[in-house]
Amino acid sequence: MRSMLAATLIVAGAATLAAHGAHAAPKQTAAAPPAAQTPAETAKTLAQGDRQAIQSDLAWTGDYNGLINGEVSDRMIAAIKQFQTNQGHKPTGVLNPQERGQLAEAARKLQASVGWKLVSDPVTGARVGVPTRLVPQQASDANGTRWSSSTGTIQVALSRRKEADVSIAKLADQEKKEPGRKIEYSAIKPDFFVLSGTQNQKKFYIRGSFKDAEVRILTVLYDQATEGTMQPVVVAMSSAYNPFPGGVQAGPPPRKKVEYSTGTIVGADGAILADREAVEGCLSIVVAGYGPADLADRGKEHELALLRIYGASELKPLPIGGGAAKAGAVEITGVADPQSQGGGAAITTVKAQLTAAGTTGGLVVTPPPSLGFSGAPARDAEGRFAGLTTLRLSLVAGAAESVAAPQAALISADTVRGYLAGIGVKPAEGSTKDAKASVVRVICVRK
Repeated sequence: MRSMLAATLIVAGAATLAAHGAHAAPKQTAAAPPAAQTPAETAKTLAQGDRQAIQSDLAWTGDYNGLINGEVSDRMIAAIKQFQTNQGHKPTGVLNPQERGQLAEAARKLQASVGWKLVSDPVTGARVGVPTRLVPQQASDANGTRWSSSTGTIQVALSRRKEADVSIAKLADQEKKEPGRKIEYSAIKPDFFVLSGTQNQKKFYIRGSFKDAEVRILTVLYDQATEGTMQPVVVAMSSAYNPFPGGVQAGPPPRKKVEYSTGTIVGADGAILADREAVEGCLSIVVAGYGPADLADRGKEHELALLRIYGASELKPLPIGGGAAKAGAVEITGVADPQSQGGGAAITTVKAQLTAAGTTGGLVVTPPPSLGFSGAPARDAEGRFAGLTTLRLSLVAGAAESVAAPQAALISADTVRGYLAGIGVKPAEGSTKDAKASVVRVICVRK
């Protein structure tokens, strides 16, 4: 695993006293200023779910390789400083809102690139995180489940067996003796063990435990050439793994049976632009005030979808012409989730700031708008379309007791225009000071 840099906080202060003669007046001593809050003290003021989300995101960027449990440690602070250094920021050990947005965006892109998904094993019910794009092939039998790449360069196996009179130490010794394994790291804990090293020119990671005479072992095996990609994935898999689930599960909650988002009218013929994730897996899609909608297109390269409603008249498409989105103040117009407005369906406009997401590209929206605003259009100070807002719950790799707040990002105007051009939709040009007539509530009903 990638080694972590040690971090030491040095607080320096000095006071100088002037020398006086025997008849000098008594000196007045000023009260000492309060000590500056350390990065660790600042981190402890955050909710545990937020701290856990930061650890998870830092693991994905390769800066953190500790437990993803929300507990503040020197390793966590050192990882924050390393991330800040990598981004060209001052390594303070405390993430400001812009840096937090950059970290979340970087982690989200890395998760998307490997197809990270938290699943329940169909055989054992164990909870495991799987990089589905790296290991798309899946097979199960009575002994467990395997995921693998098409060439076998990456393999993930979750196995189980019945075994009486076992102990964690005994299980670890059994795994150490497997032919071809060279152990580089070993940890024996009261309720699980971890081994890692090399096996026949491959890297491996093993985590095992038992309960009620059933042994469950997670094994990750991968070619050394893929180590750069797999290092953060293995850290996330280790913390997400729950061999005997019970109570709160790792990661974000399941998708709601009824989910609300915002759609942007882009065509007088009933074309409505939406956030693709908000309309994924819907049994039916309804546009409030207009009725059922068809999912006309799902963007293959972008997080966008096109809906169509029929028979509607006097629709007012939002102008989405203009230049590229830039950092700065914007207004976002959308329809908040009913729970956020007492069961209502009011269209509202909120103010936010767009900030660059560091070397990862893209723009972060601060503060994030309410749930329901995913898919809402953002406009700059001149009323020009800047892009569409997306809201994503943090994919926390660990057994969180609370869900971190959603992170908001912007799908740029250029990306939106390119998507519409690719599916033959010609958007309206110009600008507008009021987008309320051009947005609608989108309701997704799932199983």
